[in-house]
Amino acid sequence: MAEEYVLPQKVIEQLKEELKELRTTGRNEVAEKIKEAKSFGDLSENSEYDEAKSDQAKLEARIAEIEYTISHATVLDESALSTERVHTGLSVKVYDRTFDETVTYHLVGAPQANPMENKISDESPVGRELLGHMVGDVVTVEIPTGYDEIEILEIFKD
Repeated sequence: MAEEYVLPQKVIEQLKEELKELRTTGRNEVAEKIKEAKSFGDLSENSEYDEAKSDQAKLEARIAEIEYTISHATVLDESALSTERVHTGLSVKVYDRTFDETVTYHLVGAPQANPMENKISDESPVGRELLGHMVGDVVTVEIPTGYDEIEILEIFKD
């Protein structure tokens, strides 16, 4: 079964712009690198050629990833979001009872996830458990060392 991503329209537009850039400028730059590397001669011992082909593979993988994400994206109507319950696109301030700390997470679709910025995917263990809960609810999340109890303190839009 195909994954479904819930993304704001602006993120979908950013992905489309990146895709356009990679298909044109990105492919042209890689093709030029390959052409230049071929001019160095024997391809079997040509590290520049190997590197250019590796760059091409990475570029094509990113293009495929973006195409897949866009084709499986549902637009998130951020204006219609209620802060009564935790939903993708909202921020949630929680008290982590296990680690005795207060943390604010922004729930996002998987392609936007960036744990270093506290942007957690709605598909992650914590994100999945928080979805649909209200302020005051305590959710239990399975973590590698056992279970983590998280109390929802606040739900808000950024």
